[in-house]
Amino acid sequence: MELTTPEPIHTECKRFSGVLGLIGDKWTVMIVMTLTERPRRFNDIKRTIGGISQQMLARTLRALERDGMVTRTVYPTVPPQVEYDLTALGRSLAGPIRELGYWANAHISEIENNRSAFDAARDG
Repeated sequence: MELTTPEPIHTECKRFSGVLGLIGDKWTVMIVMTLTERPRRFNDIKRTIGGISQQMLARTLRALERDGMVTRTVYPTVPPQVEYDLTALGRSLAGPIRELGYWANAHISEIENNRSAFDAARDG
């Protein structure tokens, strides 16, 4: 029997994995959907989402800004006010996220039933 070395991951797959990791993150999804309504300040986003730490919110907003999905505007007030808004690229992500939410809502009961059946069969 001859052992072969598996082919390396295709270069294009590596390029996509970072993007998919970000847009598949639950906090990214919640931030994007929150910002579809209107631009918001940091603490407004944090209150609206709930359950996200300040550090995680800052990290996710920074990643979204780096990828060009969110803009960060600093207003020259004392103290400075910072507002976050979706760019056109970020808004284009909101549609697919919304569709995924519709799919999840339509199938959540079926998924929960399948999980229960799987767990019962495994434990039984």
